[in-house]
Amino acid sequence: MEYVTLNDGNKIAAVGFGVFMIPNDGPTYDAVLAALKAGYRHIDSAAAYFNEEDVGKAVRDSGIPREEIFVTSKLWLQDHGYEEAKKGIARSLRKLDLGYIDLYLIHQPYGDVVGAWKAMEEAKAEGKIRSIGVSNMSPTIWKKYIPGFGTKPAVNQVEFNPTFQQKELRTLMTETDTKLEAWYPLGQGDKTLLSQPIIVKLAEKYGKNAGQIILRFEVQEGVITLPKSTNPERIMTNLDIFDFSLTDEEIQEMRALDTGKGTHNPDAPGVEEMLRSAFVIKD
Repeated sequence: MEYVTLNDGNKIAAVGFGVFMIPNDGPTYDAVLAALKAGYRHIDSAAAYFNEEDVGKAVRDSGIPREEIFVTSKLWLQDHGYEEAKKGIARSLRKLDLGYIDLYLIHQPYGDVVGAWKAMEEAKAEGKIRSIGVSNMSPTIWKKYIPGFGTKPAVNQVEFNPTFQQKELRTLMTETDTKLEAWYPLGQGDKTLLSQPIIVKLAEKYGKNAGQIILRFEVQEGVITLPKSTNPERIMTNLDIFDFSLTDEEIQEMRALDTGKGTHNPDAPGVEEMLRSAFVIKD
């Protein structure tokens, strides 16, 4: 495993295990245990994934020392604002039941983001959270909020894969040494991406599958990547990317796949309203 040092000095595994859309009450528990057994030490959850309880239980039951496992969760929109965020943080801490959270993110950057960030800064100062960051911040949203933040985000978790490389955003994030975390790092299983000639060629050269080539590219680009799978074999192969490196020329060929277009536009009209109406997280 390779590790990335965040701007606050904390270290995070370059490849994490995402649990988005995996149900609570068993499936997430089984998937996280399988991931930890396979060698993952970075688990990415969120209040809005409704599976924090399973994540916490799997970490506790794994037999691995707590300090060796990096756990992320995220604050949902309904808990934005200073007082509301304090309640949301307390809820995540209670559901995970791990003593502290390694990384806590503003999941969707709408509403009283400033108040929520203040509460997260306080929780960090109190040791309840080790690192704080944001998610789904486009360049426009980044420029709206980040200059006014006292504590600069350790990460910004956004959509990223070879066809959507977030070049403008990454340039902005360099100024605060904020690391990019990738959701949909494999393009959500996009067959067009997986069958790109350069990816197929590199997979044949290195004896890897297409997904492993993509993940290796992302790691070499300094991106923290979060592949998700409930398939035990795929869970293992997604981590098996540290025994080879792409050449500089191959990295340039992969960079050329960028279209600048993703599946989610945080700036699009109606996005906030759609997300707010999606569901309510209960205590």
